[in-house]
Amino acid sequence: MLAQRLPSILPGLTPGEILECTAVYSAAGLLGRDSVVTQRPFRAPHHTISDAGLIGGGSMPTPGEVSLAHRGVLFLDEMPEFRRSALEALRQPLEDCTVRISRAAASLSFPADFQLIAAMNPCPCGFLGHPDRPCSCTPVQVARYRARISGPLLDRIDLHLWIDPVDASGIFNRGQGASSHEVRARVEAAREIQLARGFINARIPQESMERICRLDTASRGMLVNAVKRAALSMRALGRVIKVARTIADLEGSPSIRDVHVAEALQFRPGMVED
Repeated sequence: MLAQRLPSILPGLTPGEILECTAVYSAAGLLGRDSVVTQRPFRAPHHTISDAGLIGGGSMPTPGEVSLAHRGVLFLDEMPEFRRSALEALRQPLEDCTVRISRAAASLSFPADFQLIAAMNPCPCGFLGHPDRPCSCTPVQVARYRARISGPLLDRIDLHLWIDPVDASGIFNRGQGASSHEVRARVEAAREIQLARGFINARIPQESMERICRLDTASRGMLVNAVKRAALSMRALGRVIKVARTIADLEGSPSIRDVHVAEALQFRPGMVED
């Protein structure tokens, strides 16, 4: 449900993005006559999908789900159940935002600038960490299950969240939260700040990181300790800094403070206990 709601808080498609999405759907043969794609795509393929279905391909290459999710959301439910080869093929599009397919008959490139959301259970039985139901899995089974997702792929996922079970009594007694319209307004305001700097935060080039994501002494020290404690890769470190920049933008803060870095670090595996 959370994944399906994400497009409702994202900024609307720009005219250029509408043309890009419409071109992809046209190339895939999914566009009706005289129609255009005006909403951010949300794609949720089944875990039995083939590599070509997810990434794109075929004897005459056609766009896969990663391209159909261009400028939108790609949701992979039960992520460990997907083919390992298909998941590993996501690594290049997540970095380059493009899929390149070469065949004897043709060599094509498809856009693939999407937001990846994935969900998985904590263990095969699903009850590890549950407050009321005991887990029936052995440590070996849990390790084998989690190993289905490679470290390099996890490294490319910016936010890692543990979702606790919902208390049944709280379903009907919850307070009124912010509406999607209100959240979207905050997201759009943060996006405008980023565009004024020249890049959205996820796409800040390395040569502009120091200028856009300046860190004070306390923040630098916190990141150094995080690298030592959780063995963060340089890729993960850069992503933490970009997340901290986004948190600061959502708060309207012109600079990244240590509280922003601390919050960003909470989304990385190894920084908090399961």
